[in-house]
Amino acid sequence: MRVLFIHPNFPAQFRHLARAFGSNSQNQVIFATKNENPEWKIPGVTRAMYAPHRQPNRETHHYLRNSEEAVLQGQAAFRTAEQLKKQGFIPDIIYGHSGWGGTLYMKDIFPHTPLMCYFEWYYNAYGADADFDPSDPLSVDDYLRIRTKNAAILMDLVHCDHGVSPTHWQRSQFPHTFHPKISVVHDGIDVEYFKPNPGAKLILPQLDLSHVDEIVTYVARGMEPYRGFPQMIESLAYIQERLPNCHVVIVGSDRVAYGKSLPDGKTYKQYMLEKVPLDLSRVHFVGSLPYGQYLKVIQASTAHIYLTRPFVLSWSMLEAMSTGCLIIGSDTPPVKEVIQDGVNGLLVDFFSPKEIAERVEEVIKHPTRMADIRLQARQTIVEKYSLQQLLSQHIELMSKVAKSS
Repeated sequence: MRVLFIHPNFPAQFRHLARAFGSNSQNQVIFATKNENPEWKIPGVTRAMYAPHRQPNRETHHYLRNSEEAVLQGQAAFRTAEQLKKQGFIPDIIYGHSGWGGTLYMKDIFPHTPLMCYFEWYYNAYGADADFDPSDPLSVDDYLRIRTKNAAILMDLVHCDHGVSPTHWQRSQFPHTFHPKISVVHDGIDVEYFKPNPGAKLILPQLDLSHVDEIVTYVARGMEPYRGFPQMIESLAYIQERLPNCHVVIVGSDRVAYGKSLPDGKTYKQYMLEKVPLDLSRVHFVGSLPYGQYLKVIQASTAHIYLTRPFVLSWSMLEAMSTGCLIIGSDTPPVKEVIQDGVNGLLVDFFSPKEIAERVEEVIKHPTRMADIRLQARQTIVEKYSLQQLLSQHIELMSKVAKSS
């Protein structure tokens, strides 16, 4: 099969699929991307680079800047696809991430090739992430901007042949009229890699906690309100008071990956550490980690805090569950799709740092009672989110769509 993947941040959600198709010498696999990072190489996969010829105009109406950026990326991806076509490459299927723009004009260069789109998120002003925090109300301008932000995604919804969303919650955000066109297939968790390591001690190049028995962990791409970073920091004051031997390990970059930055230029880490007095000798910010070190963190975790607005569900929560982590998760729709309180994890009010601390204390002081919850967390991922099962489903769906032309 000839496959064209499209994502500006190679390999992203298509890492396992690209590797699977690339491992078969009978396939020809090309990945169109903006990412030139030489560290990412997948055997059997050829990268085809594209780059917009300019940035969005600063004078463009701010509702339309995302749309203009998507069009520019779409043009760049089209030019790259045009070169591939001249070289004789006609894909049997195209699979790209919707919203960035790379998929917008693929039907114009390959009109007879089925197009699949990965539909990660549809922006809604009501009932999801945008209006979740009552302390951060939306303005009229926000309502209009958010509606307009879906323009490129709506184009893909109309002209694609089929789509995929990773969770039922994420699919539910898209207009109902398109639901029959979108299958729910998660990217999958490698349960053979993310597995428990009983008795693991945490030793990283920059941190040795081998002497510590109580380790609370938190993982996110950025330190931001969307992933409950302020509430997590506030909970640490209660945790440190209740658990004097407990250490906390925070994995992630000191930046905002989703949502708004602070207007004064401070990061949320700076702001929260100024606001909440903590014993920082027991709080360890280790930055973003390579997979091997990140795995050691969650394998050694006693309790893992995962908070999110009603938004995209993080891989990190499922990876942590796969290692047998005891998740203290926010009582929000994306988490509740996976976690049942008291069965395979514990749920808390996103906005209650005190409740978060109480449940962390409950986990640490009652290890025997929590043992079955850890087992059930692992079992949930093995049964429902295992890469070994979902990858074959994903490939089968792509093959079915490819044959539909």
